[in-house]
Formats: sequence, structure tokens, C-alpha cells
Amino acid sequence: MTEFGLHLLNDFQHDFPLVPAPFAEIAARLGVSEARVLAMLVRLQAGGKVSRVGAVFRPHSVGASTLAAMAIPPDRLDEVAALVSAYAEVNHNYEREHRFNLWFVATADDEANLRAVLHDIENRSGHPVLHLPLLEDYHIDLGFDLMQSQRRRSEGRGVEALYAVAGNALPQAAETALIGAVQHGLPLVSRPYAAIGAAAGLSESAVISGLAELARQGVIKRMGVVVRHHELGYRANAMVVWDIPDGQVAALGRCIGRFDCVTLCYRRPRRLPEWRYNLFSMIHGCDRDAVLAQVDDMRRRCGIEAYQHEVLFSRRRFKQRGACYVAAAGAR
Repeated sequence: MTEFGLHLLNDFQHDFPLVPAPFAEIAARLGVSEARVLAMLVRLQAGGKVSRVGAVFRPHSVGASTLAAMAIPPDRLDEVAALVSAYAEVNHNYEREHRFNLWFVATADDEANLRAVLHDIENRSGHPVLHLPLLEDYHIDLGFDLMQSQRRRSEGRGVEALYAVAGNALPQAAETALIGAVQHGLPLVSRPYAAIGAAAGLSESAVISGLAELARQGVIKRMGVVVRHHELGYRANAMVVWDIPDGQVAALGRCIGRFDCVTLCYRRPRRLPEWRYNLFSMIHGCDRDAVLAQVDDMRRRCGIEAYQHEVLFSRRRFKQRGACYVAAAGAR
């Protein structure tokens, strides 16, 4: 990839401009034309390196979501994975190295509908689903440093601080329409917020201020380019799960979440006797050995060598896209 392409992907995963012509502002920062920025993003999205450009919402800030797991016999895994991926409510679906070998994320507009989806998957597949909703988050980012810069997380302003000045709360119906219009990303056009506004029945300025307010509230975790890690060289994707005494999980979760290799760290419920782990962390690395070395390093530095853990590497990605928080008219 060209240096321009790397900077476009690396430097704008966070702090995306909330101005009428954001791609023109990005172009000015990179010293190129707006047309070149838009053409590159279109190409990268078509090539699978970019999932979308837009908002990443904090889990449970809109609707209801959960991580779910199933133990599927190997000879039925493709069949059940296809069944799960067909649900509009499922946005991520992976095979992982474990007895619980199928892991997916589901999002619905409320808890009742979420549980109905999980129950339907159980009935149609003939296999139980572990429902593992997020209880507390210690670090959620999903940004990837593609240039191995030395910028530490603590130096970043964060989306809430960056957009703290701009927000005006929208009426609930308008906020729902705005979330529905942006959930799958911004259109790659010169005035994307105007285009979003036309779809949501809002003015361009209302879209910008509404997004700023959602960011200030923490509903939007970050605004920017959402990359696909596997296509950009992060081919060792591991979910590391830990059995931590309940009284220590918050402190140790924050310790693990401070490591640069960790993109997610959060507490989820145990489901005894099937599932004993209560702390989950995601590590993305270029190879398996590097990830295992990072796990050993955090065990030592956080003082958790005595606690049981497992490393669940991904084998196959069946589905990966942004979550659908607001159903389109006529959708299931």
C-alpha cells in the first residue's frame, strides 16, 4: 500500500472530522485532493480492507447486544454457521479453537427481541446457545496501528473529549432515525452528513450536532475509518478468556486493557457448569507466536499467572459487518 493509503487508514480511525466536508478536511491534512481521498476509500472498501467509514457504537448504549457461543459437531459446523449468519441481527460470526467452536455477536432493538433471536437459533439448530452479555467494559477500541507508531492510548483525546463542545440533543424519534441512517457507515460523497440528513429527515447541521452529542454521551465510541484487520495483516485473532476472582476482575481487567495489543477487554457472566470464565480480551497480531508471547507478558505483568485462562484463536470468519441497531422498514 502507498504511504498515502497507509496514512488514510491509520490516522483517521479515530477523531473523524464532524464538519460539512470531512473528506476535504482529511485531504487538506494529507496534502492531496478530496477526489483522491474518496477514490482511495471506495477502492479500499471494494477490496475488503475497509468495512465502512463512520460511527462505532458502545455496546448496550443502543438496543441490546450479546456475545453468544455454541458447541457444534464439526460435521454440522458449516450448516449451523450459515443458519446463524443469515440472521440480520448477527453481525460477527467466527469459528474458534475450542469445544465451544461457534461464536457470534447479535444485536436487537431490545432485550426481549434479542432473546427471541437466540431462542430461535437454538430451536432451528438443535443446539443450546450461551448468552454472554457485556457486564462491564475496561477497554473497547478496535483501532489498529498500521504504522507501528509510538503514540500511546493515554495521549489520544478520545471521541468524547473531541466532540464535547458541539452537541445538541435530538428528539428521540430523530435520534433513532439518525442512528438508523449512520449504522452502516457514511456515504463516500463530498457532503456525507447532508446525504445522511436527507435519509433521516434532518438538516446537515442537525446530523453533525446530533452525532457530536451521541459521542459526548459515550453512545458513539469512535468515529472514523473501520478497517478489516485480517485483510491488513492481523491474521492471528485470539479471544483470551480468564477465570478471575469476582472481587479482582475490575482491577485486572483494567490492567489487561492497558496493553497496546488488546483491542477489547470486558467482563461477561459465567455460565456454570458449561463456562467458567468471566473476563474476555481480544488480541490481534500478525502471527500466532506473537499473540501467545503477548499473553504470557500480560500474565506476568498483571500478576495473573495463577488464574486459569484459555486462548481461542479464530479459524474462520463466517460474517463480519457493522451491527444493525435500527431495523429498516419491513425487515425481519
